[in-house]
Amino acid sequence: MLASTAARRGPIARRAAPLVAAQREMLLECGDGVRLQCFRSSPDPGHRTPVVLLHGWEGSADSLYVLSLGQQLFDEGFDVLRLNLRDHGATHHLNRDLFHSCLLPEVVGAIRAVQSTLARPLRLVGFSLGGNFMLRVGAEAVAAGLDLARIIAVSPVLDPSDTLRALESGFVGYPLYFVRKWWRSLLKKQAAWPAHYDFAELRSVRDLRRLTAELVGRFTHFGSLEEYLEGYAITGRRLAALAVPTTIVTSLDDPIIPAGALERLARTPALRVVVTRFGGHCGFLDRLTGPTWVERRVAAELSVGAEQLEVDPVPTGI
Repeated sequence: MLASTAARRGPIARRAAPLVAAQREMLLECGDGVRLQCFRSSPDPGHRTPVVLLHGWEGSADSLYVLSLGQQLFDEGFDVLRLNLRDHGATHHLNRDLFHSCLLPEVVGAIRAVQSTLARPLRLVGFSLGGNFMLRVGAEAVAAGLDLARIIAVSPVLDPSDTLRALESGFVGYPLYFVRKWWRSLLKKQAAWPAHYDFAELRSVRDLRRLTAELVGRFTHFGSLEEYLEGYAITGRRLAALAVPTTIVTSLDDPIIPAGALERLARTPALRVVVTRFGGHCGFLDRLTGPTWVERRVAAELSVGAEQLEVDPVPTGI
């Protein structure tokens, strides 16, 4: 919560001004008529190392953590691409169907489109649900013909059923926060596609589980909420085919991603898991201004690789 506070917004916005000033919009053709929005910021016309950043659920390419990390990477000479998931940011008009978390093919398509444009190996970094997507992209990289150099997932969703239970049993402000942001997004979708959506019957629903179940039942092919949640879990054998050097960074005190699910991940030689005692969810805040610990960790790993980091990667306290 502190990492996303208004006290950080001004300093991060000012620091990220060069990144935003340099950005150019890309509308990526992702297959089956789907288009996703991406913002590319290149330090210069030369061949720089490209990094694709992906936000969490109801975040966007302009989320504080994306801008903050993006600017740090931009300062270090990376070619930074900030991708928006369907119906995130100002993109509700681009695609008729609603976003849901099992729309992996279009994210794979977006990464393929970026790769086709740049013709260079890509680094992928995702936060929360974005980390979950990037890990699933990595597991399909060989089959999809993607050339990926490295993946880093910060506080990724592991088992969505665990996350939903954690939201329901934890601090009441968390589900209220997500439901409020979700309704804001749904109403934007309705405004963009008035002939296709009318959420009036659901306006009184403020329970996260019930709202998810209602939308899954009405607008997806899944037969139940449980089937849908299992559809984007990365536990079990989901990451068994992962061959891209990959790091998961998460914390034991994450209030919505129970760390116990890490034991249920398929372990491959490509996967490294960093677990800190503190850090919260996508927080890892060790200073009020400037890059967070995890942003510095991500930048260092993208520069030299996790196996070459010379310092202890796990902070003793936040």
